[in-house]
Amino acid sequence: MKMKFHIPDFHKHWELNLNLIDMIAEHPEYFYDGVEIASCFGCFAPALWNGGRALGGYTSREQVTNTIKQFNERNVPIRYTFTNPTITEKDLKDPFCNRLCKEAENGLNEIICNTAVLEEYVREKYPKYPLISSTCKEIRDHDGLIAELQKDYKLVVLDYNWNNDFERLAQIPEEYRSRCEILINPYCIPKCPRRGEHYKVLGECQRKCSTMTASLSTDDALLGAREFDCPNPSYNFYAIQKYSTFVPRENLDKYMELGYNNFKIEGRVLAKENVLESYVYYMVRPEYRDRVRLELLVAPPRPRMVADSRRSISQRLRGI
Repeated sequence: MKMKFHIPDFHKHWELNLNLIDMIAEHPEYFYDGVEIASCFGCFAPALWNGGRALGGYTSREQVTNTIKQFNERNVPIRYTFTNPTITEKDLKDPFCNRLCKEAENGLNEIICNTAVLEEYVREKYPKYPLISSTCKEIRDHDGLIAELQKDYKLVVLDYNWNNDFERLAQIPEEYRSRCEILINPYCIPKCPRRGEHYKVLGECQRKCSTMTASLSTDDALLGAREFDCPNPSYNFYAIQKYSTFVPRENLDKYMELGYNNFKIEGRVLAKENVLESYVYYMVRPEYRDRVRLELLVAPPRPRMVADSRRSISQRLRGI
């Protein structure tokens, strides 16, 4: 059984992720058996429908096209994080978000959804997309999760409070376990009482980012997100390991034995070095960790254009 990882972010961390995917193909011996990059999730700024994190700035059409192509030519889906909880019916005609959908609708790429109004729209307007049920829904009870798994989703991302609770995980019918995705490195405290409120604040900030004017800077649009009292985004990968919901590397084998093989790594807005450390910890054999870390850190810059995208890391390190 493949150990499938869903990694952040095809826009912010696009270069790191392409280098990682190429390294797995070129040097599988560096990695644990069965490691596979099953998707790369994120969004292009300043998409109104984006949720979970707020993204300022703007992405050109060329960047969108080339980014999608570079991941897809490696058979890795991009997965849009369309989980803004503030979306209403009037937002469905947003031109930038609809252009993103048209650009990537090829049957490979995916969409994570959170609200019924957007999910219904995507199913009708862009039927080729496999849909992923978001962890933002915060489904914590057994019956609610089973009901969600019975719907037409490719995967359901579990609320992080299910993590390491193997007694409860064993009660989920085996037929559903391969369709559960585990968020293995959550930065939230266990049972965070303000998680939903935080998502709404980020959603409102994203709304402001999507309607930028000359009088409203990106810093102003993101003010609400910065002022929300949550220290966790400043933590590094090792600081969160104190939480009971953090999944240690050795626990992945327990998940696999039960039939769970989809694992999500958080880190869309974290520093590259922080995200890299999570990759090394979960995917790389201990004897190769230093080498992989160094090679990914010093890999030569990769142009966003597609022409150079398939050169291996070793080739680019050698200047080929």
